[in-house]
Amino acid sequence: MKLTGPTLFLVTAALLLGGCAQFERNTSPQTTVDDDALCRAEGEPGSPGYVACRKNRDVQSSRAAGSNSRIERSHRNLAEDMLNNPR
Repeated sequence: MKLTGPTLFLVTAALLLGGCAQFERNTSPQTTVDDDALCRAEGEPGSPGYVACRKNRDVQSSRAAGSNSRIERSHRNLAEDMLNNPR
């Protein structure tokens, strides 16, 4: 089978976009264990230091999640643009 013109373009685009779609998400439960161990150094669970530490860790993780969703959205938009607007 000989690939020409639009078929070659579609195969190439599919291969390139397939590479973009393969990225890891950090959803392992290990992060909660690390947060607990880190915050226990500030005090026992329930103490003001421990509570403040957990709040700070939650804020940091939610900011990181927000940045990941922006990256995912920009990748998705780029992929859609490449598929819908061939040059």
